[in-house]
Amino acid sequence: MARRHALRTRIATAPSGADAAGLLAMPGRSAVALAATSEPSGLRERVEEVASNPFSGPITVPRRVALAGSGIEAYPFVLGGSTFGWTLGADQAADVLDRFAGIGGELIDTADSYAAGRSESIIGRWMAARGTRDRVRIITKVGRHPDHRGLAPETIKAAVDGSLARLGTDRIDLLCFHGDDPEVPLEESLGAVDALITAGKVRAIGASDFSPERLIEARVLAANGLPRFEVLTTRYNLMERRAFEGAPELVAHAQGLAVLPYFALANGFLGGAVRRRRDIRRDARGLRQARHLSRRGLRVLGVLDQLAFAHGVQPATIALAWLLARPTVAAPVASATRPEQVDALVAAASVPLQRSEIVELDRASA
Repeated sequence: MARRHALRTRIATAPSGADAAGLLAMPGRSAVALAATSEPSGLRERVEEVASNPFSGPITVPRRVALAGSGIEAYPFVLGGSTFGWTLGADQAADVLDRFAGIGGELIDTADSYAAGRSESIIGRWMAARGTRDRVRIITKVGRHPDHRGLAPETIKAAVDGSLARLGTDRIDLLCFHGDDPEVPLEESLGAVDALITAGKVRAIGASDFSPERLIEARVLAANGLPRFEVLTTRYNLMERRAFEGAPELVAHAQGLAVLPYFALANGFLGGAVRRRRDIRRDARGLRQARHLSRRGLRVLGVLDQLAFAHGVQPATIALAWLLARPTVAAPVASATRPEQVDALVAAASVPLQRSEIVELDRASA
């Protein structure tokens, strides 16, 4: 039987999560000390103490990270919006978004193809109702919407205008190409984005699931004046490592790309709820989880259980902390189906794994 885990997080020590988020948004915030950790040299410091007020003293929060040269600096966790409008209705999604913003979350990932645009619409209505547009950063992707497939210049322009309308905003903080389009010269696609950046509709760009060769081509084009990819989103987690580790990881590191791994919890499998065949739900998500229900999968869950118990957190928190220990990973992308799950996901940034713990997870998932 799996151990029961009690979440112990260090991010809710301010009077309220919303107050802490407001404090950290102040231009003049000053870090008074980096929290001491026992992690070995080469692993990043994960938390910092910031001044709050003379009465409550400093608070401990996850350290903010910069997404390469995108101009975005935020806590190292991205809330995935792929379930919005699909398995989660608007009200359920709003509850998750409220919890995320309430504890200081800022990065929200979506795409024009998620639920045929309904994900963007739900996020847009939530931002309008809560007045949160200037507190969060929106990452969206174009190239797979039923009405705007591919990366031809006119298609990109129409797709971005559609996303802006659904999101109810005048700019996209980070626009990603949702997969490569070999039928269109990359310089034409980047040229279209250049015009959108000049118009103020897009702030920065990234690539989703681009090959190392195309990333190298894109960097050559950027050296000649076209917009530069700052971010790479890719499928990567403890159960799915081989496709990224190797040439893609080397190129991402060499180019200084901020890697945002999606499916960071392997479709929820690394949360630990599925351990037997009878635990599998009869839906698309359940079928994806079932692929990992093997000796290797159970071995990984066993190590996650042990480390989660030792740190006083949930297994999902450790799975994301392992990703954050990778040198190229800036922030993992994961979805939540209930508000209470958000705390465990955000808490990963406050869990510094020891090198021996990372090696243990590496071996279990090899």
